[in-house]
Amino acid sequence: MKKMLFAVGIALAIAASLILWGSKFATGMVHDQLVAQKITFPDKATLQADNPALAKYASQPVDNGLKAKAYADLIAGHLKKVAGGKTYSEVSEAYLKDKTNQALAGQRQTLFQGETLRGLLLNAWGWGLIGAIALYAACAFYLAAGGLVLATVVLPAPKRSKRR
Repeated sequence: MKKMLFAVGIALAIAASLILWGSKFATGMVHDQLVAQKITFPDKATLQADNPALAKYASQPVDNGLKAKAYADLIAGHLKKVAGGKTYSEVSEAYLKDKTNQALAGQRQTLFQGETLRGLLLNAWGWGLIGAIALYAACAFYLAAGGLVLATVVLPAPKRSKRR
């Protein structure tokens, strides 16, 4: 029994190490890719007027998943003002019916770019979230592994029955 507990504990420790590596990879990749984009939140006064909930990020670089989500929310607010709340799909449909309408053409391009950037930022947020969840899972696996290995030390040896 002790050998089995010990083996399971070691297996959990190995799994935890792999999960931790995955967590660090995901969060590191999100960070590196976002930093390369050089996206920075507007100043506090601008955010206060535009989206007060995001004022805590004033003038900060977008360098992690949570900030990517917040910036995506900022973009979403801006996009609602472009064409009366219509999406790229809706504006594009109208534009295809009237390709001479320059207002629709501009809205279509702005919405396409904004929704694309927003989608990319939300993707970064998703991977950052996966990295965070993996970190918590690795911690839980390490605790379980430690408990199992400790149990092999603390548990008494099984008594052997005497047979005659």
